[in-house]
Amino acid sequence: MEQVLHDGRTTAYRVADPTAAGPTTLYVHGSGSNHRVWGHQYGPDGPAHPAVALDLSGHGESDDIETEPGPETLSAYVDDVAAVARETGADVIVGHSLGGAVVLQLLLDGVHDPAGAVFADTGAKLAVHEEIRRLLAEDFPALVDLLHRDSRLLYGTDEPVADRTDDSTEALTDVRVVDHSREALLSAGQRVTHRDFLTCHSFDVRDRLAELSLPALAIVGEHDSLTPPAYLEFLAEHIEGCRLATVEDAAHLSMLEQPRAFNRALAAFCERIDVA
Repeated sequence: MEQVLHDGRTTAYRVADPTAAGPTTLYVHGSGSNHRVWGHQYGPDGPAHPAVALDLSGHGESDDIETEPGPETLSAYVDDVAAVARETGADVIVGHSLGGAVVLQLLLDGVHDPAGAVFADTGAKLAVHEEIRRLLAEDFPALVDLLHRDSRLLYGTDEPVADRTDDSTEALTDVRVVDHSREALLSAGQRVTHRDFLTCHSFDVRDRLAELSLPALAIVGEHDSLTPPAYLEFLAEHIEGCRLATVEDAAHLSMLEQPRAFNRALAAFCERIDVA
């Protein structure tokens, strides 16, 4: 893992195939996750290289922060992404769920000017259901169970996922997608995941989308009940230059559950990006 020092802390990130022709694509994970959720994208069969995937503050190998959930935490995550984007010369930034909110805020703040952006299973407003917020505070293991039912995180696949645990281009182990997802949440822990979800809950930039104009893709799992397709349709309708794509047989973790379909849509989008 590489590191960049910024704002008194280090943010860790992985770079795959740094000498490729580009565009350089930076992946930003969602709540209670880490860079490894993007293994199918930054791996050798991914849609674009060089590929970069970071750990937001407090996740994976990145330093933690002491911030209140909400705008303060979101601003810190924006700083993480901006620092890695500058360090790697990112042309396209891909954000999933909370990561999509981070990318939207980064664009609205004008702290980085990518050639394109991808919003995956996210939205301009990310209200969190009351029961999820209650379990986040009171019973984290029960929350993890809840998120893996009823097409919340996953539609119901037992397909293996490449779990890349070092800089090798080989998949070291194969685990079921549901196991990979559960492990990531439990590794992040209650405190960080609670902070992430409450930051999502306070996020709402619906009235600012008209400020954005750039090549963009809004992509969603057709069965996603956490950020339903209507959320992504709203982004495509209100961001100038944004198109919509749907991943069949997938829920919220569409890039993990149906990586081939997700990567096809992302590769087609990246072909539109001019990195001259």
